[in-house]
Amino acid sequence: MSVQDTLYPLEFFIAATPISLQASGRSRERWKTMVRDAARDRIHETDGLGFLDHRPVSLTIYYFPEAVMQGDIDNIVKPIMDALIHIAYMSDQAVERVLVQKFEPESDSAIVEPSAQLLAVLAVVKPVVYVRVDDDLSWRRL
Repeated sequence: MSVQDTLYPLEFFIAATPISLQASGRSRERWKTMVRDAARDRIHETDGLGFLDHRPVSLTIYYFPEAVMQGDIDNIVKPIMDALIHIAYMSDQAVERVLVQKFEPESDSAIVEPSAQLLAVLAVVKPVVYVRVDDDLSWRRL
């Protein structure tokens, strides 16, 4: 695998059902540990520099459930964001944009020009959560 010259974009996935903000404290902590471990493993594979700063970033979360999702999609965001503090960004205040989407079975959603990591996610048995942290701020130009 080739090494990136910056941390971003940081893309990784967790082959599990995400835990909601309303889940028990123990469940949330286990989930956040899984997110941290997946992010750290991916950083180890791809990042040649290994440092964080206070630059603004965007966060993309795609959830691919094995069946129709129970609960609200917005409830999975905060535990993921909190898990990435000091790993993908210094503070969750650096996150200026969050895009979250679910891709339930039988939906007619399509992913255009997926990255290699997102292609790998599409091949994983569901449920799976894809996360991308990026310092590309081109979305600021509306």
